[in-house]
Amino acid sequence: MSDEQQIELSLEQTGDYEFRVRFDGTTVPDLVTDESSPLGGDAGPNPSRLLLVAVANCLSASLLFALRKYKNAPNKLKTKARATMTRNEHGRLRVTHMAVDVQLADATGALEHVDRALAQFEDFCIVTESVRQGIAVDVSVRDATGAVVHTSNV
Repeated sequence: MSDEQQIELSLEQTGDYEFRVRFDGTTVPDLVTDESSPLGGDAGPNPSRLLLVAVANCLSASLLFALRKYKNAPNKLKTKARATMTRNEHGRLRVTHMAVDVQLADATGALEHVDRALAQFEDFCIVTESVRQGIAVDVSVRDATGAVVHTSNV
């Protein structure tokens, strides 16, 4: 039995740079994404913001999981995250750094085994650890006839 899991989603262009995201096989509501102004219309988060959301949310949920694993009932967490984007040697913007600050509502002295939870929570975070390691992304483009007009395997 394989531990491999797959996640599927579909995007449909609904405006200039605006897309409706459907989370296939789930009851999760659709999400609208868009590029920031002046390129897009700011109708939703852009991909860079979604990447930052994914990292920050995953770290927050992983910390909550780690604390609860040791029978804690922590109060609500608050998280602030910041991404730095810089231009590469080709002048293209790239996310080059992320900083995530998770605020506990509890004093650490009120939490059981907090040292153990803090030592392991990042390792539970699928997204952060995947981003840190790098992810292979295969890309294909098909035309209206279904013919593959571009592929890349990185």
